[in-house]
Amino acid sequence: MIRRDVFQAIADPTRRTILALIALQAMTPNALAEHFDSTRQGVSKHIKVLTECQLVKKEQSGREIYYHLNPKKMKEIADWLEPFRKMWENRFDKLDQLLSEMQSRKNNKK
Repeated sequence: MIRRDVFQAIADPTRRTILALIALQAMTPNALAEHFDSTRQGVSKHIKVLTECQLVKKEQSGREIYYHLNPKKMKEIADWLEPFRKMWENRFDKLDQLLSEMQSRKNNKK
């Protein structure tokens, strides 16, 4: 069995769209496939990757299988990204401050 990496899984735009769709509501593979210009089998391959990475959980309801977002796994990703988000926010804050100072100097010279 191939060991899937969660970041490889979310790197694909189709898989990110699937995650966004099922974040709103649980969906069947057929319902998900309606949102793409690919076959149901193609969408199923993406669902399989997301399931293997535990980003998605499946639930049987009668004959249908519904896929749900796994918020615990998504939180792991968010927690891992948090220090990077803080770093970039800090850098953007410093850039804003620098631009404000430059604008202030420009206005004072007039």
